[in-house]
Amino acid sequence: MTGAARHSPQDAHSLPSGDVQSESRIVVANQWQLIWWKFRKHRLAMIAGAVTLFLYTVALFAEFFAPYAAGTYSARHTYLPPPTIQLFQSTETGWRFYPHIYGFTVSVDPDSFKRTYVVDQDTIYPIGLFVRGEEYQLWGLFTLDVHLIGAANHGDPVYLFGADRLGRDVLSRTIHGTRVSMSVGLVGVGLSLLLGVILGGISGYYGGAIDNLIQRAIEILRSLPTIPLWMGLSAAIPLTWPPLRVYFAITVLLSLIGWTSLAREVRGRFLSLKTEDFVIAARLDGVREMQIILRHMAPSMTSHIIASVTLAIPGMILAETALSFLGIGLRPPVVSWGVLLQEAQNVRSIATAPWLLFPGVAVAVAVLAMNFLGDGLRDAADPYQT
Repeated sequence: MTGAARHSPQDAHSLPSGDVQSESRIVVANQWQLIWWKFRKHRLAMIAGAVTLFLYTVALFAEFFAPYAAGTYSARHTYLPPPTIQLFQSTETGWRFYPHIYGFTVSVDPDSFKRTYVVDQDTIYPIGLFVRGEEYQLWGLFTLDVHLIGAANHGDPVYLFGADRLGRDVLSRTIHGTRVSMSVGLVGVGLSLLLGVILGGISGYYGGAIDNLIQRAIEILRSLPTIPLWMGLSAAIPLTWPPLRVYFAITVLLSLIGWTSLAREVRGRFLSLKTEDFVIAARLDGVREMQIILRHMAPSMTSHIIASVTLAIPGMILAETALSFLGIGLRPPVVSWGVLLQEAQNVRSIATAPWLLFPGVAVAVAVLAMNFLGDGLRDAADPYQT
């Protein structure tokens, strides 16, 4: 009777779209089924979810997706522009499908030392899928040499998105940077989630002096200008630290600042939940207060937490990119989108090699996808709202 009272006939027709054949299926559906039924009606969020999944797949198998290693360079190909990919080749019997790019000749101005690349149609470099190239260690466990895309003949200079000032492949470095930039957002939000749920839950559950103390601390953190605060904290990281330690330090710094919004949302939710019957019953049964917060109250708002976390990840990605772009975050030899964008800091680079801004396109795509995904999850988190 309770389930039938909670689901109105209007909800029955609006939530599960055309896949549900009867109202009885909705009446017995659990919360996660209702959320999924509503989420999949959000077409843009579904596309954003697929893009996000693809980005994390690329991050997980970066060595396979990248044609070259992040540090592979060629002094002969500095600032090599992106080539035009030719899909067909003319033969004596007609046209055939043969993906390739043309070679080039290089001329150097003796006064300005500027390189000029001229297309040489007599030289052809074929392109293929699942080609053999440089060996790499996948997750440090397997030695492989198969790449998703690259030169069909190992050793051919195939730089599909051009090269940087040291002759390194921009596409490969952007793919390798996906692992660091996307994982910083994921790990950083994970730590922020832990701080936000615990401190926000304690603040909303206990109230009183503890609530005032936590809320005043949140207000102080939110009132500080973000960029100067990051700059000050990043300046405290010793320059002698190895890249891996700097990576975790930056992640912790971002988490220490990014937990405040989630903590306030959790606090507001807990203020309304602590008078619910199931919380009072758990308290009367002698359940410890921390168990009530983590095992009874927090799971009841899991969908809202997931939506908030999804919307927070883009902020973490942008923060890491901004810090690394300013030179106070991750530093070479670490490869992240922010570190790569340092190459495009001056006018000369933008004027002569605009393809160096490609990591910025990757940042925009990732942030938009995560925002659209978060919007869809936030709408689906309340499946009873039409």
